Amino acid sequence: MNRKPMEPELEMFRDAARRFFQKEIRPHNERWREAGIIDRQAYRKAGDAGLLCMWADEKYGGQGIPDYRYEQILVEENAFHGDSGYLISLHSRIVGPYINNFGSEELKQRLLPGMISGEKIIAICMTEPDTGSDLAGMKTRAVEKDDHWLLNGAKTYISNGINADIIIVAAKTNPDRVHDLTLFIVEPGMEGFERGRMLKKMGMKSQDTAELFFRDVHVPKANILGQVNKGFHHLMQSLSEERLTAAVGNISYARVAMEVTRDFVRQRKVFGQPLSKFQNTRFKLAALDTEIEIAQCFVDRCVEMHNEGRLTPEDAARAKLYTSEVNGRMVDEGVQLHGGAGYMEEYPICRLYQDERVHRILAGTSEIMKEIIARATLD
Repeated sequence: MNRKPMEPELEMFRDAARRFFQKEIRPHNERWREAGIIDRQAYRKAGDAGLLCMWADEKYGGQGIPDYRYEQILVEENAFHGDSGYLISLHSRIVGPYINNFGSEELKQRLLPGMISGEKIIAICMTEPDTGSDLAGMKTRAVEKDDHWLLNGAKTYISNGINADIIIVAAKTNPDRVHDLTLFIVEPGMEGFERGRMLKKMGMKSQDTAELFFRDVHVPKANILGQVNKGFHHLMQSLSEERLTAAVGNISYARVAMEVTRDFVRQRKVFGQPLSKFQNTRFKLAALDTEIEIAQCFVDRCVEMHNEGRLTPEDAARAKLYTSEVNGRMVDEGVQLHGGAGYMEEYPICRLYQDERVHRILAGTSEIMKEIIARATLD
C-alpha cells in the first residue's frame, strides 16, 4: 500500500523507533513471555530514548509533541519488531494523559517526570470481578473523611498491575447516583493497598495483568484527579483516543499476520506446488488484503481527525470495531492456512492468534462499539 508520505522528521523517528524495538525489546520476547512480565528496565530504556509521554510539556521533562502520528509509529513498529505485551502506549497515551489533563500542578510536578523517564509505570483500574464495560455497576467505594478519602474495593484484569507505581482507581463517591465516580491516585506503600495474583492469560503473556485490592486505603485529597463525582465524564473524554490506539494496533498486527502467512504459503508445498498457487489460498488472502488496506485508510484518516480535534466517539468506535474484526479474521485464516503448524507456538501465527482475541474485548467489546455507533446513527 502506498500510504500518504510522512514528513522527513517522522520517517527519521520511525527508523529510530524500529532500531529501539529491534535492539531493546525483541531479544527478550521469550524470557518475558515465560516470566509473565516485562522488565521494568524496558521502560527506563524507552524513557532514555525519549519515547514516553512525548506530549508532556518540557518543564516536566517532556518534548511537547502533541502529534498523535508519533504514537502511531510506535504502535506500528512495536507490532513488527517489539513485543505485544510491551504496552508503552498504555503508559503514555491511554493512562498518562489523565495526570496531565486532570491532575493538579502539584501532582504533575511530582508524577510526570518519573512517567517520562520510565522510572514510574502507570496503570488504570476500572474493571471489577463482577463488572466490565458497565461502569454503573461498579462496587468500589470511596467515602470522604476530614483530610482524606477512605477507599474500599477490588479491581481485576489490570494491565501493568504488578509493575505499576502510579495507579488510577475509579470509585463511586455518591451512593445516590450511579455515574458519580471519582478518580483517585493510589501509590505503593499506602496501607491497605495490596496486589493480588498475576493472572495467566490466553495471549499477550509477557504483559503483567493482576488483581488489586483496596481495604480502607487512606487516599490524600491531593491525590484526586479532576473533580469529585465527575470521574465518569473524565473517563469518557479519554476513551476515543484509547479506541484509536487499539485500532492502530489491530491493523498493525493484522499486517504482521498477513506477512507471516504470505511467507509460509509461498514456501509450503502441497501436491507438488506451493500453497500460494492454489486459488483458495490466493482468493482468501486477496480478500483479507483488501480489508486490511481499507481499514488502514480509515485508521489513518481517524489519526488526522484526532490531530485536528475532530475525532468523534462513533468514528473511534467504528475504527476499533472494524479493525479488531479484520484482525480476528486475518489471524484465524492465517492459522488455517498454516495447517498443523498454525497450532504450534513456535510459529508466529499461533502467538498472533492468541494475542488477537482480546482486541475484540479490551477498550470496549465489539458489542459496546456497535451500541455506540447505533446511538449516533439511529437515535
